[in-house]
Amino acid sequence: MIDMDRLPVILLATVAAGGAAYALLYPLLSGEKRVEERKKLAGVGLDRRRVVTQATQETLRRGHVADSLKALDERQKRINRPSLSMRIEQAGLSWSKDRFYAISAAVAAALGFAALVLSGDMRISLLAAFVGGLGLPRWALAFLRKRRIARFLNELPNAVEVILRGLKAGLPLGDCIRIVANETQEPVKSEFRTIVEEQAIGIPLAEAVAKLYERMPVTEANFLGIVIAIQSKAGGSLSDALGNLARVLRDRKKMKAKIQAMSMEAKASAAIIGSLPILTIAIISVTSPDYMSLMWTTDLGRVLLVGGGCLMLTGVLVMKKMISFDF
Repeated sequence: MIDMDRLPVILLATVAAGGAAYALLYPLLSGEKRVEERKKLAGVGLDRRRVVTQATQETLRRGHVADSLKALDERQKRINRPSLSMRIEQAGLSWSKDRFYAISAAVAAALGFAALVLSGDMRISLLAAFVGGLGLPRWALAFLRKRRIARFLNELPNAVEVILRGLKAGLPLGDCIRIVANETQEPVKSEFRTIVEEQAIGIPLAEAVAKLYERMPVTEANFLGIVIAIQSKAGGSLSDALGNLARVLRDRKKMKAKIQAMSMEAKASAAIIGSLPILTIAIISVTSPDYMSLMWTTDLGRVLLVGGGCLMLTGVLVMKKMISFDF
């Protein structure tokens, strides 16, 4: 016989045992546990994929940065050490390297033959040919290049002003550059025409303007390329940026003129000091040729001439370095 007093306790114990069994066995029977395990595995897989994707993107980003830095370094090396073709282009000449070498050989042959006819000494003829083949053509090329760059710097602020006024009048940047390419003075006219031609064949405007620094290796051209590149990527008011750039270019031009004016006295003094020995030798040779001839006919005189010439060259180079300024 079941004790009626213990019956409620037995029922409660049975219900509690059934509830516990249900709580323990239901997830296994219904598949919820397997679903949770699959979710966890899927989450781990997603986390792993996310980590791998982020690592891959970081590697690609570092690779792009390294490639960009390498390209900038190579570009700066090309600008700092321009090739012969680039120097010919910067001088405003349409020559090829072969034509330049042919002209150098012709000049060397002409000077060597002239020195041989006038002096009759083969050593002087070879020295003249060496100067004519390697020294004189490259000096002329450097002179033309420097003169063209100076003219470009003198006209560039006016070109930037034209672009600025066109932008303020509502014209697109491309049309403003075309106006500069058609209306300004050389060599700015030809350089901006090159930008228009490069843009016409599909090169972006910012990249075409950036290449101006390679053809004209001056800080002002680099400033213009940086302003256009920043505006094309970040947006903003291009007229304000170009207005600031025009003011900077004007101030730099004024500063250059001021420094040149202040250094003219030093340059005149250096020119006088450097020319005095040559003038003295020329005057003594005319007034007292027998007295001066000892410098040419004796070994001691030749040694003194060579030593004095080396010392004079050193002094001229030192004075030139002292009165030269980088802007």
